[in-house]
Amino acid sequence: VKAEVGKLELIFQKADSNQDNIHYRLGYEIKTHHPYSADLQLLPLTEEEKTVTEQLKSHMPDISKNELAKGN
Repeated sequence: VKAEVGKLELIFQKADSNQDNIHYRLGYEIKTHHPYSADLQLLPLTEEEKTVTEQLKSHMPDISKNELAKGN
């Protein structure tokens, strides 16, 4: 089960990294291919997206603690 928790943590880290990469690439795409809108900013995360992100991050320590308590 500990290995499964580790896999989940890696999945969430990868998703977070992918999100950052997409944000960067979109910004670059806008600046290079749409110079007329280069001064525009990408919209920040919505409140719902922020909430989901925080909820996922907050559950990761709980999962690890539960696994340690079980002795795995």
